[in-house]
Amino acid sequence: MVFWGPGQVVAILLVIIVILVSAWMYFRLTLVKCDSTADMKGKTTIVTGANSGIGFYTALDFAKRNARVILACRDKGKAESARQEIVSLSENSNVAVGIVDLCSMKSVRDFANKILSEESRLDVLVNNAGVVATGKPKEMTDEGLEVIFAGNYFGPFLLTNLLLDLMKKSAPSRIVNVSSVVNKFGSIDFENLNAEKSYQFQNRYFDSKLAQILFTRELAQRLEGTGVTANVLHPGSVATNLLRNLFFLIRVPVEFFIKLFCRTAEEGAQTSIFLSVSEEVAEISGKYFIDCDVRESEANPQSRDMGVAKKLWEVSERLTGLSSDN
Repeated sequence: MVFWGPGQVVAILLVIIVILVSAWMYFRLTLVKCDSTADMKGKTTIVTGANSGIGFYTALDFAKRNARVILACRDKGKAESARQEIVSLSENSNVAVGIVDLCSMKSVRDFANKILSEESRLDVLVNNAGVVATGKPKEMTDEGLEVIFAGNYFGPFLLTNLLLDLMKKSAPSRIVNVSSVVNKFGSIDFENLNAEKSYQFQNRYFDSKLAQILFTRELAQRLEGTGVTANVLHPGSVATNLLRNLFFLIRVPVEFFIKLFCRTAEEGAQTSIFLSVSEEVAEISGKYFIDCDVRESEANPQSRDMGVAKKLWEVSERLTGLSSDN
């Protein structure tokens, strides 16, 4: 058995401290901030999942830029609390709440119909809301869709398509989809797209984030010449509440690490804001962004397979019922 002397223990602790401090400094120094001063007066925006996290700070930024902001959320009470806070912080009273559960295609349709009947324009749509369902068993919706894929991909896919005509009328307009770096670990298996063969919650999350990128690329192609752009992003490693369902003995140390080394939600919102307002990207569409910069090489190689993107679109039309609308 080997016993370390006091000097060795101190040396090891110093090395650990240096590594942790260096890591913290790296995360701090690599932060970016959207420096656009664009005013959004007269524009209407929708941010899904806007009652907390990245979505809240994205919506708050739009409100500070004088936009009309619609908080598209599942929980009415949380959404109303967020609305009141955004109005107070931005001094912009033109902030509204819309209720939508992205896991339910019926709810998505009801929300879209309300927007189409009440809003004369839509300039920015940020598909921000995300579902992790960490550690939970497989769950299917009443419409036969697996919950993680429904909330992260099928719901945003249907919502975006239902609002496209309004966005084309409002052009130039922008669609911003929030993915994640974990798309690198995903794959699209059309025989298991709805968890027909197997289910692991982490793989479903990875796959849904890859699907968002493929959707964005196919959407951008279909929107060419319309004045509507579509881009997708990884917001960075952000301290959010997506891990709230994780077993607490694992969640507590993980959340401590995240809070120490990861970005705040406000910092994580910067690329979403950049893609929504910056003139630098006014003519760019179909690209994958990290830290307000195009990072195509850092996306899953399958995300560039336009054959897969086209097939995924066609399957998604069928599973969400969109094909029956056309």
